[in-house]
Amino acid sequence: MYNNLYNNPFGIYNPQADIEKINAQINDLEKRKSQIQQPAPITQNFQLAPSRDFVRYANSLEDVQREYVIGDTPFFSKDMSVVWIKNAKGEIKTFELTEIIPKDDKDLQIEFLNERVKQLEEMVNNEQHNTNVVTKQNATDTTRDDNSIGETIEETKPSSISKVSTSKKR
Repeated sequence: MYNNLYNNPFGIYNPQADIEKINAQINDLEKRKSQIQQPAPITQNFQLAPSRDFVRYANSLEDVQREYVIGDTPFFSKDMSVVWIKNAKGEIKTFELTEIIPKDDKDLQIEFLNERVKQLEEMVNNEQHNTNVVTKQNATDTTRDDNSIGETIEETKPSSISKVSTSKKR
């Protein structure tokens, strides 16, 4: 950067050449600065690699009881219908798994209409049952009326009315 008089063959000091060199170096550094991207801020994201025994399969509860575990460990049946969770103490919890199939609007409407049909069938069955009961009652009532026709009806006289006897002599 400094102009050495010994390197200058003419022995004349030229400050303009030094200024041009410095400006060229500044321009070069600015180009490099614009090319370099700012580094991303450092974030500490730790991703633990899954262990190779993440999913364990068992055929029965006895298989789960025989296995040694360090922490809470799930064991799945082959058909994925049952899961056993065993902890380090050896306690085992059993859960039954069912698949939940998401329903769209058409499925929900079909389900609603099926429930409505069942309700209406129950109402019709109840009406038929009530009609049969009334018919049977009417049938028993008519048989009672038919039987009561031949019976004599006794008159009951009120006790508060006194009976005045009349004589036949006159």
